[in-house]
Amino acid sequence: MNLKHLISRKTIYNLSKINGKPISINSKNLSTISAAISHSRYPLCSDQSAAYRQNPKNPKPIFPFIRYIHSTPETNLSFASIEAKLVSSDSEEQEDGTMHEFLSRFVRTMRGRLSEVYTDCNKETIDRMLLVIVEKVVEEIEKGGIEQRLGSTEAMPSQDFSEDLWRTVWEVSNMVLEDMEKARKKEKMKQFLQSEEVKEMCRFAGEVGIRGDLLRELRFKWAKEKMEENDFYESLERLKDGKPANGGKIFNEQAVVAEDTPTVTSLPKRKGKIKYKIYGLDLSDPKWAEVADKIHEREEMVWPQEPKPISGKCKLVTEKILSLKKEDDPSQLLTEWIELLQPTRVDWITLLDRLEQQNPDTHLKVAELVLSEKSFQTNITDFTKLIGAYAKDNCIENAERILKKMAGNGFMPDILTATVLVHMYSQVGNIDCAKEAFESLRSYGFQPDTKIYTSMIMSYINAGKPRLAESLMREMETRDTKPSEEIYLALLRSYAYSGDVVGATRIATTMQFAGFQPTRESCSLLVEAYGRAGDPDQARINFDNMIKLGHRPDDKCTASLIAAYEKKNLLDKALNLLLELEKDGFEPGIATYSVLVDWFGKMQLVDEAEQLLGKIAEQGEAPALKVHVSLCDMYSRAGQEKKALQALGVLESKKEELGSEDFERTINALIAGGFVQDARRMHGVMEAKGFAASEQLKVALTASQSLSRKRPTKR
Repeated sequence: MNLKHLISRKTIYNLSKINGKPISINSKNLSTISAAISHSRYPLCSDQSAAYRQNPKNPKPIFPFIRYIHSTPETNLSFASIEAKLVSSDSEEQEDGTMHEFLSRFVRTMRGRLSEVYTDCNKETIDRMLLVIVEKVVEEIEKGGIEQRLGSTEAMPSQDFSEDLWRTVWEVSNMVLEDMEKARKKEKMKQFLQSEEVKEMCRFAGEVGIRGDLLRELRFKWAKEKMEENDFYESLERLKDGKPANGGKIFNEQAVVAEDTPTVTSLPKRKGKIKYKIYGLDLSDPKWAEVADKIHEREEMVWPQEPKPISGKCKLVTEKILSLKKEDDPSQLLTEWIELLQPTRVDWITLLDRLEQQNPDTHLKVAELVLSEKSFQTNITDFTKLIGAYAKDNCIENAERILKKMAGNGFMPDILTATVLVHMYSQVGNIDCAKEAFESLRSYGFQPDTKIYTSMIMSYINAGKPRLAESLMREMETRDTKPSEEIYLALLRSYAYSGDVVGATRIATTMQFAGFQPTRESCSLLVEAYGRAGDPDQARINFDNMIKLGHRPDDKCTASLIAAYEKKNLLDKALNLLLELEKDGFEPGIATYSVLVDWFGKMQLVDEAEQLLGKIAEQGEAPALKVHVSLCDMYSRAGQEKKALQALGVLESKKEELGSEDFERTINALIAGGFVQDARRMHGVMEAKGFAASEQLKVALTASQSLSRKRPTKR
């Protein structure tokens, strides 16, 4: 708005009256003012003042206090160094900080508004304008006509000021009150930042390796949560006491009753001790501007910045970015967005958060492009978060690319990055890289936690190296970090699958010393370990111990014991076991029937094996791949070409699941049955899978070339 039309002729008269001599309208110092006054567009008479007061569209501010102020007739002003000396009617000892702060902020802001418009006026003239404005503001406070709600639409103009000037006064007042409210919240936030609970959480975060900007962000987040929680309970207490909840917009704390009706002719003063000092009116010393700048800088460090408001064309570009498809290139839109908004780091983070919520398909692509933007102020935490996001999606190549880019920007992996790399490489089974990241954690002096140890142990187990996994578990125990039951069972399972009875027994014993009681799974794994080792007697002992402990054997455990009997061809003991279990209500399942089919197939009991196949089909599940290997072996050796080729066709369709032992057994069976061409074809598939044939198989293939018999093709 045009502030050059704000001050009326009566205002100029008041200025001359205050200064003690008339001010000429044509004087050099007020040449600009006189021009503005002669063309004032908004003069207000008494009728217009009443009409303006009744207009609900005209805004009026709310002050955080109601105070009646009077002045003495002996008031003298000095514009070289102006101080407002006010005396409280109720206490001459205690200063009113809220009034002091409001007047100081109001004068400082209003001076800037006047200086922007009246560029030709000197400091003395601006001070006189401020004097008149502050008089009227204090006069309105004395009248008690200022409402208690911020954003009130009713105005209280007088005939001294134009409509635009009153609107500016109320606008500045509202702005000052909002700044005071923000300052109050900042001071309250500082208290919670220094609270013991927040400090304790920060100390814990530092112990687990969180440093730098991430720790600072977490500290503000925890302090804000504590402040919101405190405000919530305070509002409940106010409701309980029957008081209205204070939303930060109503202030009733400092209402003072007036002793008499004052007549204000100058800046308000009181008798007695100085109470307020309006430093904004005395700009003779530049130290206050320096202090304000320093305070502003410190507040930016303590209080988190807010993102810039987005509107117009920038808002349209933002919506386009949020609606990008996965295959689209966001580079051009980001460039346009940067030119329009000139973003800071806070603006970038806000955009990335919105992308993560609304368009997760393009979030990582945009986040990777943002890393190279100077305004984003990229730090090592940003790289670590992106690496972790790619690792979570199993995009290892993308994660390694970000890792190289991080090194190219001069950032070396820290504790958080190394932790993410350990989990990532452990998940994909890259033992060497996982071990390298794990050792880098140790080089930083960081003690790995349970999650990191678990990741490394599971990676060793998945790679078939249970002894290395067990050594890490022992290291956990020496560091007073108790391994979980999951780790013990994984190690026991690994030893059991490899038939390592000593290792399985050692882990089972360690579990009991660690306080984990034997479960059905741990007992079943011991039975399986002895069964794979070919010791059916010890397998049976552990089987009986499991029953004594109150664990009823399931189908898988029973199949493990029957497999142990199979290795020694103890069919009578296996049948006796099944009879005993059937008396207790046990019904064999697919695992038990599969072992029996394999056993009967090796003994060429075709009819009995086919009966068991019927029982498997009755349970509504397809036979396992091992059953098809057994059937191909059985039918090939029995010379039943059609059924053998059917079983072979199933194996070829699932060749990706076959192991080296499965290939060897199938090829040997085909050679024994005279199906040499099929045997040679399966040998080619075996080599294509990367499995090397044993010497025995090579000899059998060589001999079959001269002794093989011709057979008609199957097609």
